[in-house]
Amino acid sequence: MDWHRVDVPVPSRAPAGVTAVYLSDGPGALLVDPARRTADLDAAVAATDIAHIAVTHHHPDHVGAVAEYARETDATVWARRGRTDAFEAAADITPDRTFAEETVLPAGDGVTVVDLPGHAPEHVGFETATGIVSGDVAAAEGSVVVGAPEGDMRAYLSSLRRLHSRAPDILYPGHGPTITDTRATCRQLIRHRLRREERVQAAVESGAATPDNILDRAYEKELTGVRDLALATVVAHLEKLGVEGAIRWDGDQARPQTGRT
Repeated sequence: MDWHRVDVPVPSRAPAGVTAVYLSDGPGALLVDPARRTADLDAAVAATDIAHIAVTHHHPDHVGAVAEYARETDATVWARRGRTDAFEAAADITPDRTFAEETVLPAGDGVTVVDLPGHAPEHVGFETATGIVSGDVAAAEGSVVVGAPEGDMRAYLSSLRRLHSRAPDILYPGHGPTITDTRATCRQLIRHRLRREERVQAAVESGAATPDNILDRAYEKELTGVRDLALATVVAHLEKLGVEGAIRWDGDQARPQTGRT
């Protein structure tokens, strides 16, 4: 089963302000992440036998046109089990059915759900023989925002490792180019996160206590326009380090763990 991609401009902070929407082959095709209506996406939907609609996660730049296309196509709307209230609030529609890890959606030859939390708690991917529609877990260029309070750094790293172990031929991301060197990309993203974590921990051990001060020491690049995203990412790292006992973190300030300097 192949995926057809339509790039949709979105009013968001996504790279280049574009979300990739995917349609699987029919009959009974799956529409993934309809971010908003455009003429190109309208044409693609009209030319495809859409029977199912689902999203990788609930962020606004992935759900904006779910309700409209559901009404027009009479497609079955799916949501992550246990997250239906959040889905309804984001997409403004009540889901018809729910899925969980390894659920096979009856679209085309079958599409398997893969749990990939971290960027968002409900984040999933959709796997076929050709690859995985992976939403905002991986990017061919740059890195992915994993920001508190919704972002979970431990879960995100586990999701990257899960993708690495599944070794799909292709990752179809929510933003940026299609990823063909899938395992190398996962390894690079893991290395990036662990290097950032080392810098965050070093900042704490050198005396920085508040997220703002830790951010100033842990980031070496210009953050104009994205400081809030970087700050949320620092907090996600602090939460991970605190849970793992590498530092002490009370939700407001960080301290070196007992016995560390």
